Amino acid sequence: MASQDYYKTLGVERGASEDAIKKAYRKLARDYHPDRRPDDKSAAEKFKEIQTAYEILGDKEKRQKYDMYGAGFENMGGGGGRYRSSGGTGPVDLEQIFGGGGGAGGFDFGDLFGGGFNQGGSRRQARPQKGRDIQSQVTVPFHLAAEGGKYGLTLNNAGKHETLEVKIPPGIHDGATIRLAGQGEHSVTGGPSGDLLVKVKIAPHPYFKREGANLLLDVPVSLAEAVLGAKVDVPTLNEGEVTVTIPPGTSSGAKLRLKGKGILDSKTKVRGDQMIVVKVIVPKEISADAREQFQKFANLTEQHPRNGLWA
Repeated sequence: MASQDYYKTLGVERGASEDAIKKAYRKLARDYHPDRRPDDKSAAEKFKEIQTAYEILGDKEKRQKYDMYGAGFENMGGGGGRYRSSGGTGPVDLEQIFGGGGGAGGFDFGDLFGGGFNQGGSRRQARPQKGRDIQSQVTVPFHLAAEGGKYGLTLNNAGKHETLEVKIPPGIHDGATIRLAGQGEHSVTGGPSGDLLVKVKIAPHPYFKREGANLLLDVPVSLAEAVLGAKVDVPTLNEGEVTVTIPPGTSSGAKLRLKGKGILDSKTKVRGDQMIVVKVIVPKEISADAREQFQKFANLTEQHPRNGLWA
């Protein structure tokens, strides 16, 4: 049976303001609404008590009569009115109580309970809502991002550690997001679970750099190798070392192409190239004999590389 102390039912003092009563009612209505506790019969009964209390205390005239005569004022002359229902309360316009839903600052009762009420306040079947999406981030090795593979992701789900296997597609770029359907939060209304959105960061490589689908590799060569030419062994991403020919007279900054040894383009499904960037390294200290030979080389050079450059 509903409590006759309506102030106690709403948990407010007898002299509480209208705003305090409305605030208390909204909170209790959310907590005990049957749509939130479908298997709790006591919650449904409590919700009816809360509704009854607010019908009285939320109406200025009825509250005044209740304060004067107590709950018995309902049976007094002129005190009946149309507010009782099958659960001890009458038809209450919940949209009005919660602020109308549509206007600025209003309270959308349909949003609160997942669309479980129509505009007349009558109950209908709540629509199952999808669970919330979860966002996470992983930092994967450079080689894994380039070639693709599987990466373990550990999540903390309700205090429990859960490990998921994330499939990394070949050629994924830094900052891309992978969606794992159904791995987000579970729905509390019987709908599908949300998704897990994994943002992928790519760890830097010790010596490779990425430029789109191409790989860049700085290859240091000596001054003699640059002038006379040489064969140099260089690493590739997934084929071990290959031998590259440095043509005679190669300047620092020149690029040599290893076709098809770059990263798989996720759109075209074609591999990029590996670019060998020549870096001529000059010794900081040389012997007296070497200095003499370099001086002879300078004297034999007919054309200076800056001649006419800024003419």
